Amino acid sequence: MVKLPLFLLALCGAAHLPTAQSDPLEIAVDLTNTSRRLLHARLSIAVKPGPLTLLYPKWIPGEHSPSGPVENLAGITFQAGDRKLPWRRDEVNMYAFHLEVPPATSRLDVHVDFLATPTTTGFSAGASTAANLCVLSWNTLLLYPEGADPASLQIQPSVKLPLDWRLGSALTTSSIDGNTTRFEPVAMATLIDSPVLAGRFFKEIPLAPEITPRHYLDIAADGPEDLSINSEDLTSFNNLIREAGRLFASHHYGSYHFLLTLSDHVAHFGLEHHASSDDRVDARTYLDDDLRLQAAELLPHEFTHSWNGKYRRPAGLATGNYSTPMRGELLWVYEGLTQYLGDVLAARSGLWTPAQYKAYLADSAATLDARPGRTWRDLSDTAVSAQILYDTPESWDNWRRSVDYYGEGELIWLEVDTTIRRLSAGRKSLDDFCRRFFGIGGDTPARVVPYRLSDIVEALNAVQPHSWNQFLGERISATTPHAPLGGITEGGYRLEYNAEPNDFIRAEDSSRHGQNAWFSLGLRISSEAITDVLIDSPAYKAGLGPGMKLIAINGRSYTDELLRTAMGESKNNSIELITENTGFYKTVKIDYHDGLRYPHLVRSKGTKDLLGDILKPLASTEGPNSGTRAFAGRE
Repeated sequence: MVKLPLFLLALCGAAHLPTAQSDPLEIAVDLTNTSRRLLHARLSIAVKPGPLTLLYPKWIPGEHSPSGPVENLAGITFQAGDRKLPWRRDEVNMYAFHLEVPPATSRLDVHVDFLATPTTTGFSAGASTAANLCVLSWNTLLLYPEGADPASLQIQPSVKLPLDWRLGSALTTSSIDGNTTRFEPVAMATLIDSPVLAGRFFKEIPLAPEITPRHYLDIAADGPEDLSINSEDLTSFNNLIREAGRLFASHHYGSYHFLLTLSDHVAHFGLEHHASSDDRVDARTYLDDDLRLQAAELLPHEFTHSWNGKYRRPAGLATGNYSTPMRGELLWVYEGLTQYLGDVLAARSGLWTPAQYKAYLADSAATLDARPGRTWRDLSDTAVSAQILYDTPESWDNWRRSVDYYGEGELIWLEVDTTIRRLSAGRKSLDDFCRRFFGIGGDTPARVVPYRLSDIVEALNAVQPHSWNQFLGERISATTPHAPLGGITEGGYRLEYNAEPNDFIRAEDSSRHGQNAWFSLGLRISSEAITDVLIDSPAYKAGLGPGMKLIAINGRSYTDELLRTAMGESKNNSIELITENTGFYKTVKIDYHDGLRYPHLVRSKGTKDLLGDILKPLASTEGPNSGTRAFAGRE
């Protein structure tokens, strides 16, 4: 494999870089104002006299876009001793700051504030603070010399917490002085890859203690009542560590921390890191069965990324710096394979029951199958366009297509798995591919081993010879009206519709206070407003569109329950709606007579239940560290 490319040394900046790792950049972050959504940092940077350009991280690993929130950097000052230095922003690169270091200056003192947005969308640039907690992403407060190599530039980090707060991180604590925690110096790439979760209501739970390396669940919550994790969930989290070790036959970190934020005031997402994951869900997730069901795959997904996305990474995403644009053409592997493996691990560990996994898969597959945008935009283009798709709205999403490489990638990799099992008569599976591809070198420190499509095909052929290049190409580059459902049919199931919502759809409707009428009328509704309309559906033909509010149905004030009743009785009755659109009212009739329709996976008679086999926990016969030995093949 090729090595990671390093930062290209800028001609004017190379002479002004730190000269030794013994003189690291220092960053001291003050979180005592997080309740007011203000973060403060002081940096000390080794410099030499002359022109200097400092950069703010732009392309954040895992976010697949130029999402560094430089617009929220404020209060920037540069000081040499007692002298405040003038600076100017680059006129083209908004992430670059130019200044002149005066003679006899060896260190530059920098002060920056980060205005922590209250917006609950986005990734690390989104809401990350609440009254009693904060998720610190170091990239939001960091400036570094242009031309520096993130793999070797050493940084000495520290964090000052509000009184009575605690923290969790993959970083190693070197000392604690009052409410200030000082960490061991690390390379800049490691620092940006190691967020800190801190809070007043905080606890750390060791997981699978018999496994080496060690794993921890670090939790911060809005209130103490939200910290409750029942014994069944803890058993599943412990099983997740064991099942992942058996699947990947390796670990590529010294320890691992799930940084779990339970809050209604932060952006909700998961972001992968080599030795930790930034996982954010609703405050009552582990107290509410519907929320728990929907969040069950989050931790397995981000944990899987430690192998697929951090250790093994598509070459187009392995830029080695934070300025070079990333290329996302293999995100159907990076995210799609991770989606598949994470969901399988959720079932194998017990976070989902097999029935819940199948309910989720039925909803996802049916949604992708009813996606007219696939007739003009292939899956490959959704991956290439990732940097412009993450912030797109839900409205008309079925015609635009968005980050479909997650769910559709999962369908493709399910079909890869069932194909291997069929061709090998059950002797091989995608599990063998995972051990071969992600277990390279056995247990290793964190490092990046890039891959290309040819490496994927080669590893698949080593497990089970087949025309994999053609197989994958046909599914990635095709503009077809239907989703690739071959993995479901080969797995022994078929997609069918009936009048009962499956468990996953029922849970989603409950938590979003809405109604999924996607597979009948072609509507998604949340809080009595239309969020999306399916192109060419009965609702579309009736003139409905996203953003319209539902006022009445069949002469009565609108409720979701009345809509369900109307759909159920639609074979003999029409459906009449009164809608409001930017202050104007309109009565529409929907020509629909097929009743309630929800997707389910149904067993196909006379077929082998390969999907059932896939979801079974991997048997362990090798002792407590089963699965940590790598496949002894070549890269």
